[in-house]
Amino acid sequence: MTLQDGENLISLFLNSRLSNFIQTVYGTLTDLLSVATNKLGIKACNLYNGKGGLIDDIALIRDDDVLYVSEGDPFFDPQNDVRARDDRPGAHTDWLTLNIGGRLFTTTRSTLVSKEPESMLAHMFREKAVWGNKQDACGAYLIDRSPEYFEPILNYLRHGQLIINEGINLLGVLEEARFFGIEQLAEQLEVAIKNNQTPEDHSPISRKEFVRFLLATPTKSELRCQGANLQGVKMLCSNAEGASLKGCNFEDPSGLKANLEGANLKGVDMEGSQMTGINLRVATLKNAKLKNCNLRGATLAGTDLENCDLSGCDLQEANLRGSNVKGAIFEEMLTALHMSQSVR
Repeated sequence: MTLQDGENLISLFLNSRLSNFIQTVYGTLTDLLSVATNKLGIKACNLYNGKGGLIDDIALIRDDDVLYVSEGDPFFDPQNDVRARDDRPGAHTDWLTLNIGGRLFTTTRSTLVSKEPESMLAHMFREKAVWGNKQDACGAYLIDRSPEYFEPILNYLRHGQLIINEGINLLGVLEEARFFGIEQLAEQLEVAIKNNQTPEDHSPISRKEFVRFLLATPTKSELRCQGANLQGVKMLCSNAEGASLKGCNFEDPSGLKANLEGANLKGVDMEGSQMTGINLRVATLKNAKLKNCNLRGATLAGTDLENCDLSGCDLQEANLRGSNVKGAIFEEMLTALHMSQSVR
C-alpha cells in the first residue's frame, strides 16, 4: 500500500507477507492504520520502517518510504528475508511452494523427499540451501519445467498412484519423470504408454474384400496392398496394373495355390512376396518388380516377363516354358535356372 503525508507517497507491506498497496499519507497515524486495516483485511496495530524501527509519529514518514504494518507481532521483512519464516518459532518448516513454469504448487518437504529418496527433487530439498535453489519474490522455489506434466508427478509423490487426467500426453509426463530421476514412475509410464498403443492389425484380408477393393479402384489409379495376406487368392484375368503388392503372402498353409492366371500385372511391385506354387500362367508381368520373391514351384508358362526384375528370386522347380524373358533380370538368383525351365 502507498500512503502520502501531505506530499509523501509510501509503499506499505503486510508484515510477514508480500501483500502490499500504495497509498497517500494523510491525517494521523491512527488514520493510516485504519486505512491499512481496510486495505489489508487485518487489525493494523503497529507500523515499522524498513529497518524494523517502530513508527509512533506520522511525521517520521518520508516520501517513497517502504513501511510494514502488523497486528502486534514483531517486525519481519518478507522482501529481504523470506527464509527467515522457517526459523521463526512455531513456523511450519515442512511446507514449501514450487514455482513450476509460472504455476505454483504447495506441498511438503517430506512429500518431495520420502517417496523417491534418490530423485533430483529429493536431493534439492532434503537439506536446506544445499542446491542453492532460486526463489521468486514470494519465496516459491523456481523450477523451469512444464507444470502440466509436473502435476501428475507431484500427485504420485503424494500418494504413490499414477493418475493422468484426460488430455495429458503420457510422453510428456515420462520426460519429466526422467528429468527428475523418478525411476519407478518412469517404469510405470513406459508400461502405460506401451499398453495405450494401438495394436497393428495383421489380420488377413479376405478374398472377397480384396476383389471388392480391386473392382472399386479406377484403372488409372494406383492400388496399394503392401504386406497383405492373400493366401490362396483367386484373381484370374484380373487387372492390377501398377499395383503395389510388396511383401504380400500368397501361400496358404492348407496347400491351396493362389491363382492369378491371365492377370494384367504390368508394372506391379511384388518385391519380397511369398508366392510358392502360385499360378501366373499367361499373365502379363512386363516391367514388374519381383525382386527377392519366393517363386518356388510357380507356374509361369507363357507369362510375359519382359524387362521384369527377378533378382534374388527363388525359382527352383518353377515352370517358365514359353515365357517371354526378354530383358528380364536374373541376378543373384538363389537357385540355378535350368534351360529346360524356359524355352523362349
